[in-house]
Amino acid sequence: MMGYVDAAVAPIRNTGDIKLHGPDAFAGMRVAGQVTARALDMVTDLVRPGVTTAELDRAVLDFAIENNAIPATLYYRGYSHSSCISLNHVICHGIPGDRALREGDILNIDITLIVDGWHGDSSRMYAVGKLSRKAERLIEITYECLMRGCEAVRPGAKTGDIGAAIQSYAEGERMGVVRDFCGHGLGKLFHDVPNILHYGRPGEGYELRPGMLFTIEPMINIGRPHVKVLKDGWTAVTRDKTLSAQFEHTVGVTESGIEIFTSSPAGLDCPSFDAP
Repeated sequence: MMGYVDAAVAPIRNTGDIKLHGPDAFAGMRVAGQVTARALDMVTDLVRPGVTTAELDRAVLDFAIENNAIPATLYYRGYSHSSCISLNHVICHGIPGDRALREGDILNIDITLIVDGWHGDSSRMYAVGKLSRKAERLIEITYECLMRGCEAVRPGAKTGDIGAAIQSYAEGERMGVVRDFCGHGLGKLFHDVPNILHYGRPGEGYELRPGMLFTIEPMINIGRPHVKVLKDGWTAVTRDKTLSAQFEHTVGVTESGIEIFTSSPAGLDCPSFDAP
């Protein structure tokens, strides 16, 4: 049975216990989260037709170096890039490369930057030029899923409340909720317990307590939720080749609710679209 431990005295590794962090950790996470959020703000103006995903990844690395941060994905389990960039029907873990962006593409850029040992992990959707209405709607619904998941966070709630808030909304909008990937604890570690599922039942799962740190990162498909991982071992795509979207925040549970560490300082968390 998973327990809870004081992060101040717990070893910096995944012990299988949920770490409860104090004010110093929250201060560190604010800094790391905002550096990551500014990196995501920075790439906004770079996303345009003709730019390659490798160029976007290089911009992330340059930003990290300029801000005394380390990309957590760089050489993580053999991965050799500073971000994950997932285009169109790629659900997550897309590998940057020579593919140039095209009008109508949608993409998720997922960045985790380490600042003074603390991990800020966040991702957003970006639009390349004019999108189809179905792509716009997918992005809007996925962002709403993230925010509804965040609204479910408060002391005494359960991890299942987060998943239920996301699942009920997404499926009510006739979208598929990916089940193969989930949010996760973090802090001094990139990935820690607990897992944060994006589906579930209210009142089930682990109790949320002040001091918990984790990500919420729903992946929503226009079609069915089924996933296929390509031969590279990283890239996950929709099995039915329909579009997929994801948004992610790093959050902490406070005495009164939630603190979101990775909100955009420029208000760019979600692309805006003209009303139909």
